[in-house]
Amino acid sequence: MTELTDKITGIDHLAFITNDMVKTVRFYRDLLGMELNAGIGHDGYRHYFFRAGNTLIAFFEYEGASEMKRKFHGSPSTEPLGFDHLSVHVESRADLFAVKDKLEAAGIEVDGVVDHGTLWSIYFFDPNNIPLEISWATCEVVNAPAIHDSQPLEIAAEGAAPQPGHWPAVTNPTLEEDMRAYPGNGYLMRDTGIAEGRLRFTDEYAAIPEEKRSRPRPEAAE
Repeated sequence: MTELTDKITGIDHLAFITNDMVKTVRFYRDLLGMELNAGIGHDGYRHYFFRAGNTLIAFFEYEGASEMKRKFHGSPSTEPLGFDHLSVHVESRADLFAVKDKLEAAGIEVDGVVDHGTLWSIYFFDPNNIPLEISWATCEVVNAPAIHDSQPLEIAAEGAAPQPGHWPAVTNPTLEEDMRAYPGNGYLMRDTGIAEGRLRFTDEYAAIPEEKRSRPRPEAAE
C-alpha cells in the first residue's frame, strides 16, 4: 500500500481572486516586499505569482469579480465553508514591527500586535478584502501534536503521524509510461521564459524524453 508520509513537503502556492492585478502587485510586491515570481496573461486571462519564502501566493484576475465580504480573521461565520485568512511568517520580532510600521505608514489599518502564546501576530486586509496575518513564532513544536483542547478529540490522540487503514489502498497505480500531462495555460509562458533565459527545466523534468511528457487533452481524445 502506498503511503503519502513525507510526500507532501510544503505548500506550492495558494490561489486567490482579484479584480485589479495592478493594485494587487503594488500591495504584495511593493508594500509587503514579496518577489513577483511569475505570471501568465493572455486573451483576458491573467495569473500572477508572488514568492513568500518557499511558498507562492497566486492571484487570478477576473475583472467582473466582486470584493470579498470583510470578515475579521477567525471570527465566527455562517458563510460557505472554505477560506478564513492567510498567515505568513517573519523571522524576528524586529521584522514583525517593521512590517507593521510600513503598513501603517501606507495608511492601512493594522490590528495588533497580539500575543497568541506560541506566536505574535498582526492583522490587516489587502486591497481585495482578503484577511492577512503576519506572524512571528515564539515557540516551536518539539513533540507533536501540541494540542490544548478543553474537549479533546479522540482522533487527535491517535498521534501526529498519518494513521493507516482509514482510506482505500491504491490497487491500480499509474505506470511510469503513463505519467504524462496535457498542455495547460502555462505553455506559452514556459516556452517564452526558456527562450529568454528566465526559466529553466528542473533536472527531473529535463531527464524525461520529450515524447513521453505530453498526452492529448481528454476532450481531444474522445
